[in-house]
Amino acid sequence: MTAREALTHPWLTVRVQIALGAIFVVAALPKLLDPPSFAHMIYNYRLVPGAVINLSALIMPWLEILCGLALILGVWTRAARDLIALMLLFFIVAISINLFRGNAIDCGCFNVADAGKSYEERLNLMKLDIVRDIGMLLMVAQLCGRRSKTEMQNAECRMQKTTVLNSAFCILHSAFALNDGLPAHP
Repeated sequence: MTAREALTHPWLTVRVQIALGAIFVVAALPKLLDPPSFAHMIYNYRLVPGAVINLSALIMPWLEILCGLALILGVWTRAARDLIALMLLFFIVAISINLFRGNAIDCGCFNVADAGKSYEERLNLMKLDIVRDIGMLLMVAQLCGRRSKTEMQNAECRMQKTTVLNSAFCILHSAFALNDGLPAHP
């Protein structure tokens, strides 16, 4: 078995899909239970316009839960996977911008009530948050590498349709080529 086959094996894919889904469900729960604290965390990033902060604090946890449950249950996995990838990229960029600014924030990823950490501790945790999110992006990449049975069947169907169309084109081309040698009808 090659490395690619091992990394895209259905056994691994199912486990990665369930684990990633569970991570997002667990991450969303504290945000759902305490939207004001989560809104404050979003505000601390200093990236989102004030008018959107409360809306973001209400929508993002539900999006995380829905995507997580979709992965766990195996429904809408492609859409859930893509949304999770976008969220992770957004989180990495947001944390990186604040790290670059020297704005030591609590990311609000799993605990919206984090407090009492020193400036240096929060900066170090932000670096770990970025590494964690990159790890989850690698999990998403693993899910992207494995095509579902339906996707593979659709690809085979498209290939068969293409073969049929190519064959039809060849037959028509041959017919017209033969027809070129015949006299035209008056």
